Amino acid sequence: MRKFLSICFLLSSLLSHSQSVLVNQGWVFRNAGDVSWFGAEVPGTIHTDLLRNGVIDDPFTDLNELSQQWVGQKNWEYRNTFSLEKNVLKQTHIELVFEGLDTYATVKLNGDTILEADNMFRSWRVDITELAEAENTLEILFTSPIKKNTEKAKNYLPLPGGTDTSAFPVAPFTRKAAYHFGWDWAPRFVTMGIWKDVRIEAWSGVKIRDAHIQLGKLADEKAELELHLELESEKAQKVKVFMPPFIDEKVFVKKGKHTKTIAFTIENPVRWWPHTQGFPFLYNLNLSVELKGKVLDREKIKYGIRTIELVNGPDSIGTSFYFKVNGKPTFMKGANYIPQDVFLPRVKDSDYEELLGLAKDAGMNMLRVWGGGVYERDVFYDICDSLGILVWQDFMFAGTLYPADYSFVSNVRIEAEEQVKRLRNHPSLALWCGNNEIEVAWKNWGWHEQYGYTAADSTVLWQGYRQIFENALPNAVALHHPGIAYVPTSPQSNWGKLENFDHGSMHYWGVWHGSDDFSGYQKYVGRFMVEYGFQSFPNTSTLNAFVNRKHRSLSSPVMLARQKSYVGNGKIEEFILQYITDSLSGHFNDFVERSQEVQGLGLEIAINAHIQKQPHCMGTLMWQLNDCWPGPSWSIIDYQRKPKKSYFSVKRAFQND
Repeated sequence: MRKFLSICFLLSSLLSHSQSVLVNQGWVFRNAGDVSWFGAEVPGTIHTDLLRNGVIDDPFTDLNELSQQWVGQKNWEYRNTFSLEKNVLKQTHIELVFEGLDTYATVKLNGDTILEADNMFRSWRVDITELAEAENTLEILFTSPIKKNTEKAKNYLPLPGGTDTSAFPVAPFTRKAAYHFGWDWAPRFVTMGIWKDVRIEAWSGVKIRDAHIQLGKLADEKAELELHLELESEKAQKVKVFMPPFIDEKVFVKKGKHTKTIAFTIENPVRWWPHTQGFPFLYNLNLSVELKGKVLDREKIKYGIRTIELVNGPDSIGTSFYFKVNGKPTFMKGANYIPQDVFLPRVKDSDYEELLGLAKDAGMNMLRVWGGGVYERDVFYDICDSLGILVWQDFMFAGTLYPADYSFVSNVRIEAEEQVKRLRNHPSLALWCGNNEIEVAWKNWGWHEQYGYTAADSTVLWQGYRQIFENALPNAVALHHPGIAYVPTSPQSNWGKLENFDHGSMHYWGVWHGSDDFSGYQKYVGRFMVEYGFQSFPNTSTLNAFVNRKHRSLSSPVMLARQKSYVGNGKIEEFILQYITDSLSGHFNDFVERSQEVQGLGLEIAINAHIQKQPHCMGTLMWQLNDCWPGPSWSIIDYQRKPKKSYFSVKRAFQND
C-alpha cells in the first residue's frame, strides 16, 4: 500500500526593499500590421480589448461566438512606453517579469528581441540591466495558435483534440488552456494577450528567489521544521536570515544562486484542518535577509501545519483511494472546478471569494482544479487555505494525447517545476494528478481504431505519454514537493465494468453518456467518485442577460448553439418526464426550472449513495461546481455565480454526512 505524507505551508511574497514596478498601464494594441492603435487593458485578452473599443459586440451574446472566430485566427501587436525612475536604474540587477503571456509571444524592448514565449502556463523573467533606460518601449507580437500549429497538426500523427472540432486540432500542440478551443460545456474562443501582470523587479546585494517550509516531525508538543531558501547573491558574503520568533541566524552565501536550509521548531503547534474537521489555522511570519542592519529583501509568509496521506493500494475490497488528514481518514465532499470565465482576467478577487464561499457553505471540503483549464491564480489557493477547502490539483492536460518531441516535453518540464514550486506551500493542496481521462480513453474509448493507429504509431504515442506522465511530472513533484501524492491520471478505473468500482478513482458517466437512469447512481459506487453529473440550464435571469428574447426557445439556433453536449436537451427532457412531471408546458422558462430540479434530484441521489457506502467509498466530487459562460452545463452555480436549484439539493445531501 502506498502512503504519502506531507506538510504544506502557504507563502505569499511581498517584495519590499527590492524595487518592484508594475507595467500594466499605458498599453495599446492593433491587428498586426494595421495603422490604427486602440487602448488595451492589462491584464486582459484580445477579445475583451476589442469589446472595450467597440470593435466587436459581447462575445457571449446570441450567436456572436460563431461570428467572432476570426479573432483567434489573426496575429495581434501590443505596445507600451514606460519610464523608470533613478532609484530603479541604479540597482545592480533589473529584470522584466511577465506573469503570464497567452501564448506565442515575441517580445522586444527598445528594439531588441528579448523573449520568445510559448506557454500560457509559465511566467517569464528576463534580465534587462543592459537594455533598460529612463524611457523604454516594449512591444509584443502575439501569433495565433491556430496559425502557429496547424502545419504541425497536419504533419504529425492525428491526435484526439479533446473537443477541438477543427479539421486539424491544434490544442494538443499548444500549451494553453484546452477549454479555449471548446468543450462540451464551453464555447470556442482562442484567446491571446497579456493575461497576467507585467512588472519590473530591480535589486542589489541578495534576492530571495524562493522560500518554503517543510516538516521533519510533528507531535502535539513540537513541530520540527526546515526553512528552504533559494538565494541569489552578487558576491560571497555573510548575511542574517531573520524570521522572528523562530530564526535569527547568520549564513554564508556564495556568489550566484544556491539553497540554504535552516532548521527550527514550533512548540505546541496548532494544526490546519479542513473546515469539516476543524479550524484551518494559519501562522503568520515575516522573513527577511539582512546585511549590517539593512534589509536586502523580505517576504511575508503564511503557513499551515498539517499532514495528508493518500492511501491508494490493494485492500480487502480491491484498490483503496482515500485521504488521511492529520492521521484521520476523511470523507471528501466537493466538486470539480473550472475557470470562472473564458476571458480569465475578468475574474475579480471578490468573484473567487463569492464562489468559494458558496462551496464552503454547501459543505464542500475538496475541489478538483480540472486539467483542461488553468493553474489558478494565487488568490484561489489563498482563499482555499483560509476556508479549509482541500484542492485536488490536476496538471493541465485533458482528453487528448500530446506530441513527444524534445522541445514540447522540455517546455512541460519547466512548466511543471514552476507550478509545483509556486503551489507547494499551500496547506490546501492535497494531490497532484497528471491528467484528466487520457489513460482511460487510450484503453477504452477506441482511439486506436478511430484514428487508424498502427502498432508502431501506438508505441510512439504511448512512449510520449509515459515521458510526460510517468517521468516529467512525477519527477517535478518528487523534487520540489516531496511527500505529496502524485497519480498519473484520473480515473484509475473505467465505469464500463461493475468490478471496476472496487478499484481506485472513478468517473461514472453511465447516467449521462450511457443508458442508466438515476438508479445507476445507487448501483455503481466507486472507491472515490471523481466525476459524475447531470446537465441543467442557467438561471433565467442569467440567460436573459445574453440571449435576445426572440431566441429563448429550445429550438432556436441560438439556444441550439449553446448546447455543447451531443445528447443535450433530449436527455434533460427524458429525465424531467421520468422523474419530475408527466408533461412539459412548452414554455422555455418552465424547461429551465425543471432542468435544475431534475439535476438536483440526480445529484442528491448520487451523493447520498456515496456517503452511505462508506468506507467502500471515501470521496464524492460532482461535476461541476461553476460555469465559464452562460450556457447549459453540469454546473450547480451559473456563470453569474447564482446558485441553481440543484445547488441547494447538493448542500442538503452533503449535510447528511
